[in-house]
Amino acid sequence: MHARPSPLLRHTSGLFTALCAFLLACSAAAQASTPLVVASIKPIESLVAGVMAGTGDEPYLLVPGAASPHTYSLRPSDMRALSQARVVFWVGPMLETFLNRPLKNLPADVRVVALSQAPGIKLLPVRAGFGIAPDEDIADHAHRSLPHDAEINPHIWLDPRNAEAMVHEITRVLSTIDPAHAARYQTNATALEARLSRLDQHLAHILAPVKTVPFMVFHDAYAYLDTRYGLRAVGALTVEPSLPPGARRVEAARQAITHYGVRCMFREPEFASPLVRTVTAGSDVRIGVLDPLGADLKPGPDLYFELMDALGTHLDNCLAH
Repeated sequence: MHARPSPLLRHTSGLFTALCAFLLACSAAAQASTPLVVASIKPIESLVAGVMAGTGDEPYLLVPGAASPHTYSLRPSDMRALSQARVVFWVGPMLETFLNRPLKNLPADVRVVALSQAPGIKLLPVRAGFGIAPDEDIADHAHRSLPHDAEINPHIWLDPRNAEAMVHEITRVLSTIDPAHAARYQTNATALEARLSRLDQHLAHILAPVKTVPFMVFHDAYAYLDTRYGLRAVGALTVEPSLPPGARRVEAARQAITHYGVRCMFREPEFASPLVRTVTAGSDVRIGVLDPLGADLKPGPDLYFELMDALGTHLDNCLAH
């Protein structure tokens, strides 16, 4: 005759089972919250999120809100995300300079993908001076402090054709590290390509009437947009956005406004605007806002399209008047 387990033993056993279930649930939750895919800036995160849509996961964004990759510093949570990632997508060392050293120290199994090196990407050089006499102090500082490939304009996402090439590379990489979702990634990529084609046609349509109107920008972030749609950007106020221009360049900018008949000067939301007002004071130049990063936009798969549409709208609104 077998003895029945005591009520205390049954109670203890039940507690043990419940505890095991709780710990397993916690472990699963921890794994689910572990960022497997990291993206550096909002436009890149948006394209990655679009490819990952419907998988139940989303990328971890490093540079949030209105922060700029030109001045960003990694937080402890960012370092944890990088060390736990399976893949990190970034533009490359010429933009996210804050990542150059941390990425070299990641575990060997973390894949790092510089999208500026993706097949099909069209790269443009930095336009030295860009319609304004170069500021020697800033040029010397930039030459000393930035990597060699900083001679390439890093704002590659501002051409929808480049965005399409990035989607191809993102899809290829994700399908390699996560073959279980390869079909989903490819389906999403096909939809993104069609959406990017429609965006390209829309921007070409709304910008065609203003493509000959001269304008200036805060810094030369828009070469890819200008080139793609034939816009007449004639100068940038500063070469390096984290450094204020010298007095000579400010005066040269004033002269350029008169020389080119500049209609609009565009500032950027993440940088202070008094300098733009100083340069345009006493002229009839309109001041607009162009945001190359989506500072005020919600991260996610729609951000890239909202960002590019806003750029087209703001250019049209300022230049058409």
